[in-house]
Amino acid sequence: EVVRLSLPEEQRVTVTTITVGLSAVLTCGIRGALRPPILWKRNGVVLNFLDLEDINDFGEDDSLYITKVTTIHMGNYTCHAYGYEELYQTHILQVNVPPVIRVYPETQAQEPGVSASLKCHAEGIPNPRITWLKNGIDIMPKLSKQLSLLANGSELHISSVRYEDTGAYTCIAKNDVGVDEDISSLFIEDSARKTLANILWREEGLSVGNMFYVFSDDGITVLQPNECEIRRHIRPEERIFTSYEEICPRVEGEDTQSCLWASAVNVRDKYIYVTQPKQNRVMIIDIQTQKAIQSLDVDPLPTKLHYDKSHDQVWVLSWGNMRQSSPTLQVIPEASTGEDPRVIHTPFEGVDDFFIPPTNLIINHVRFGFIFNRSKQAVHKIDLETVTHIKTINLKAYSCVPQAMAYTHLGGYYLVQCRRSRGAPPQLIIDSVTDAVVGPNGAVSGTPRVSPDGRYLVSADQGSGRIRVQALTVRGEIKLIYDLKTNIHVSDLTFQPSFTEGNQYYIYATSHLQTDVLFVELSTGRMNVLKNLKDPITSKDWPWSSYNRIMKDSGLFGQYLITPAKDSLFVINGRQNTLRCEVSGIRRGNTVVWVGEV
Repeated sequence: EVVRLSLPEEQRVTVTTITVGLSAVLTCGIRGALRPPILWKRNGVVLNFLDLEDINDFGEDDSLYITKVTTIHMGNYTCHAYGYEELYQTHILQVNVPPVIRVYPETQAQEPGVSASLKCHAEGIPNPRITWLKNGIDIMPKLSKQLSLLANGSELHISSVRYEDTGAYTCIAKNDVGVDEDISSLFIEDSARKTLANILWREEGLSVGNMFYVFSDDGITVLQPNECEIRRHIRPEERIFTSYEEICPRVEGEDTQSCLWASAVNVRDKYIYVTQPKQNRVMIIDIQTQKAIQSLDVDPLPTKLHYDKSHDQVWVLSWGNMRQSSPTLQVIPEASTGEDPRVIHTPFEGVDDFFIPPTNLIINHVRFGFIFNRSKQAVHKIDLETVTHIKTINLKAYSCVPQAMAYTHLGGYYLVQCRRSRGAPPQLIIDSVTDAVVGPNGAVSGTPRVSPDGRYLVSADQGSGRIRVQALTVRGEIKLIYDLKTNIHVSDLTFQPSFTEGNQYYIYATSHLQTDVLFVELSTGRMNVLKNLKDPITSKDWPWSSYNRIMKDSGLFGQYLITPAKDSLFVINGRQNTLRCEVSGIRRGNTVVWVGEV
């Protein structure tokens, strides 16, 4: 008997849109007498259902079932009958996400006559529409000279506030699949009536939030970017609260007492953990009191920290020695409690680097991380909660030794930058749903970085100066949108939310060698350069990473960025794309942490 298979022309490609959290059923339209079993592929890789947690093919009709859809599941699924690959059906799965919002500030007090801004950041798929209410009534900016809505409603600006502007302002974000809202309160009171508490609060410098902490040779500088004001300077000879040791002990044979730092992380705006590679320790700073409260001994030369928010733990990579020949990975659990911290050694050996995906508004829990080795053509997937090895993803077929990684939850792609070697592509794409290598990321080269919302992928090639910008579509496809030729050999770059368009970003990039900072508007590809920001710290003076000149942003609602030169710091106003100020007398301030509202 002859196998006869058919698929109606109009069913060759079908699009299914589903809301996050629901289950999806994709049914294969291939019919026929004696039809062999159906095979399913995702991104061209055959699905092995035994390996997959949330996708299976139970049921009589060979349909594909996804039990709980998330944004990683968007993308292309194809089905064909076993042995008959030429006849296949493509299912495009689109995933909608209800809005999630944050407002800033939650509350503020202003004097009559000054301007006030209330901000609302919303994410969702499709992009949410933002509207505002004041005390429950729609705001009509068209009827008022003072009121304006900026960046598609993400910012409500009042140019000259009056007493009657006092109120509860509700930001409402809506899209096809949901709504979210939150309140930002504004109080208008004259200076005479400003409460004593408020005055004391400012005089005593008790407001400790919205500051950059800069770790330099001269200790720790706490900088308020708006006024370019140094709020506190913790000197090398100051003492750690619990042990009474000096913060940066004097080294024999050196004239001046100075500090050496490598990496620092913010733990829930309560503590800063920072490594002191030469002291083989991690120091903990209490943000509320702006004091060093204790230090933790770790393995020799701790050079990299990462705060894993999902499990409230700080990961510590120690080199062992300057040749990095005996590296170790350690974990400090319950990092935000700050009490009686301890260090746990992980069982992993020969870890040259590690990667843990960041969280964002939509993805607030991360289960897995990766570790890799400078000479092995593989990445190792680890469970962050149990600190155990899950599997090894082999990259031998591509001769790829991993150098850096990035991740976007839209389509669930990991990007791996491969070390330069014969036959290796510059970047590989791994599908997190199947843990399979999809293949090279076209000709895109350099270190991959993903915007906080997962929509943009920016790869900067330090050698050639090329910056390629790719966007993730609602169908989970990676599309090249710009190929920018620059002469900036990028050291570091960061994303700054746009002040004129909702759900858009600018990037700010520093140079490994030059004094310029590059600015790119991602919605248009427009480039601009901020010139003469002095020479970066040399690579010789910064052995801890390839980021010898960092660029640090001030979070979701901040408008200032900071970048160090050899002996000073530059503050950039991201809203105006101009230089705000230079703070001199800060040497090698290349470890910076932003602290938001405390």
